[in-house]
Amino acid sequence: MTENTLTPTSGRREEPPELPEVISLLPLRNSVLFPGSIIPIDVGRPKSVKLIEEAIANERPIIGIVTQREARVEEPTEADLHAVGCAARILKVIKLAKDNYSVILQGVMRISIERVVASEPFLKARVSELPDVEGEDVEAVALVQSIKETAKRLIALVPELPREAAALLDSVSDPSQVADLVISNLDIEAGEKQEVLAANNVRERLRKVLMLLTRQLEILKVRERINSQVQEEMGHSQREYVLRQQLKAIKGELGEIDDESGDIEEFQKKIVDAKMPEEAEKVARKQLDRLKAMQPSSAEYTVTRTYLEWLVDLPWSISSEDQLDIATVRTVLNEDHYDLEKVKKRILEYMAVLKLNASKKGPILCLLGPPGVGKTSLGKSIARAIGRKFVRISLGGVRDEAEIRGHRRTYVGSLPGRIIQGIKRAGTNNPVMMLDEIDKLGHDFRGDPGSALLEVLDPEQNWSFSDHYLEVPFDLSRVMFIATSNYLDPIPPALKDRLEILRLPGYTRQESLAIAKRFLLPKQIGEHGLEKSDLKVSFTDDALLEMIDSYTHEAGVRNLEREISTVIRGIAVKVVEGEVKDEVVITKEVIPEYLGPQKYLPEVAERTAEPGVATGLAWTPVGGEIMFVEATQMPGKGGLMLTGQLGDVMKESAQAAMSYVKSHLNPLGIEKSAIENIDIHVHVPAGGIPKDGPSAGVAMFAAITSLLTGTCVRPDVAMTGEITLRGLVLPVGGIKEKMLAAHRAGIKRVILPERNQKDIVDVPEEIRQDMTILCVKNVHDVAEHVFERPVIPADAAPEAASSEAARGEPPATAAT
Repeated sequence: MTENTLTPTSGRREEPPELPEVISLLPLRNSVLFPGSIIPIDVGRPKSVKLIEEAIANERPIIGIVTQREARVEEPTEADLHAVGCAARILKVIKLAKDNYSVILQGVMRISIERVVASEPFLKARVSELPDVEGEDVEAVALVQSIKETAKRLIALVPELPREAAALLDSVSDPSQVADLVISNLDIEAGEKQEVLAANNVRERLRKVLMLLTRQLEILKVRERINSQVQEEMGHSQREYVLRQQLKAIKGELGEIDDESGDIEEFQKKIVDAKMPEEAEKVARKQLDRLKAMQPSSAEYTVTRTYLEWLVDLPWSISSEDQLDIATVRTVLNEDHYDLEKVKKRILEYMAVLKLNASKKGPILCLLGPPGVGKTSLGKSIARAIGRKFVRISLGGVRDEAEIRGHRRTYVGSLPGRIIQGIKRAGTNNPVMMLDEIDKLGHDFRGDPGSALLEVLDPEQNWSFSDHYLEVPFDLSRVMFIATSNYLDPIPPALKDRLEILRLPGYTRQESLAIAKRFLLPKQIGEHGLEKSDLKVSFTDDALLEMIDSYTHEAGVRNLEREISTVIRGIAVKVVEGEVKDEVVITKEVIPEYLGPQKYLPEVAERTAEPGVATGLAWTPVGGEIMFVEATQMPGKGGLMLTGQLGDVMKESAQAAMSYVKSHLNPLGIEKSAIENIDIHVHVPAGGIPKDGPSAGVAMFAAITSLLTGTCVRPDVAMTGEITLRGLVLPVGGIKEKMLAAHRAGIKRVILPERNQKDIVDVPEEIRQDMTILCVKNVHDVAEHVFERPVIPADAAPEAASSEAARGEPPATAAT
């Protein structure tokens, strides 16, 4: 029981109590209570509330329920009440709010009100019981049977009534109870129910009930017949048409503007102005005809109207005018981005072809490179250079095919896919559309978005791209698509085949310095409000190079921009506190004051100062990295242990290097007995980072050979390349990225496979000038260049090298 629930003090079920001579009267407006019935009523009038509160304080409360003659009377007197009522027991009282109760009453017996004896605080009256008379003869039995049969037919016509009602009716045999049960559940006027309540002659009461029940049954039959006739004569569309004509006439009489007609006329005008293709215009006009016949309040009307809005708002024939002046395009690209010559060259080629052939389809470019090299911002720059609108669509984490191709209109809240939404947002049919992070697409039970992009990114198909929502083809052939990606492998092969890959490998120290001076510094000074003050802020080249070398470790410039921002914020604090006024020059010496101690220290010389350590070069999705390979020995039986989260390919490289060393002990000057009694442990530090790939074979060979011969690897040399069991050095990928990483680490000599010599042309000139690049063909050439002293005598070259020399092939070549 809750605190708002009130119940009688005694919960025992008893026989009807004796009727007091004087009882409290509760007037009802439109309800009549019969003996044996249970009804809920709401009590809110002040006198009635007082009556209920006093009654529930007594055990087994009995009150009189009397129906008012006029429901409008707020404070009824004796003259406003019927003379016959019903004594009732209060079963339950629920407090709904202050001075508001819900009361459940059970009728006990008929009562006759003889005289009202009090009106305050509520009505009280002297009453007497009104007993039944003449209720057990043959006529009464016949009337009861007729009532039951009629009631069952009525129950069958009213689907809302439960089927258990018929069983309940059969369980009652007393004529008086049958009459009260049926009349209390009939939907008739309160006055008619009161007449039945006032009849104490059971036969008379049964006849009244049968008459009212028969009348109610006939009403239901007539209503059922009318409904059937109406449904047969007037279909849904005809009824809707009649109602629409009536509504139109009413609006005309009232002088109201017909918004629906205005919408129809507006859509007709927009369809003409949109200059759609013939197929799209045909669909639009068909949907407009459907819209005319619909009721505006229906859900289908809203769906069709939204669909028409999408059709007429798309830029079917609106194109932006291209900037075809090659010199202007080149100038804009150079203003916004430093270097990136391959991309700029490709854009200039496209604009030159477009100038000669205006119907040329847009290219599908994919900018592939590590984070922070300017892939996304390059899209904006391209759009500005050629005078087109720019739309960026982020594909990172998209797993639903409907995000690309749209939802079908049968779904609630359906919309076109991101491609069509981007076209509408641009307002032209030839924007520069950037598909950002195309390698981060996912797929699950909702479909494969990568496969949905196949039609979008195929120049031979996208002239008729069909969105599930529009269901009419839209020409995407004039759109210039630019995708960005950090990785190439996650892109599905079919999608990759449609892309023209442009690699952005990363920046050298000098390129990062130029970008910082030309772009990052002015941007950060402006964003932090220092350009508005009279303070002049400048950074020396040494300071910027210190930030590049010792505080960032990246292929791009995103972290460099953050570090510059940190320094600018430190200057801003000093400006606000009045420590500096006219000019601030940031030198290399004050950088730790703003950025703290160095984050990255050169450690190549320190790591390779003892035998068993070699410096390799690795490619990662975020640029090149240097990688140390460490080897040590311990007593054992000639085994090899590998650690450092190495992948299968790298493990195989280590095993191949070990096998080559074991098979060439004499040329390497290693005693057989020495290697039989030891185990070798090869470890690649940074064990928390998984490592794999074929380019570590040469470094593995150098580390193992250095350990077994006791000869240190030169501290200024790094190497890459795969090794075979015959000692040949095979080519690998990512040469430019690896060279950039070596240069950042201070490496002066780089060992590359001879077949990678063609890739050196991609390395920036400043790095080629600053480093010695040695191209090797076999491990004999490697040993000649990486160790501080020779480990293989000139007359003891390995078999592979000897056979090559016998064939007259040249030795290792150097490119500097």
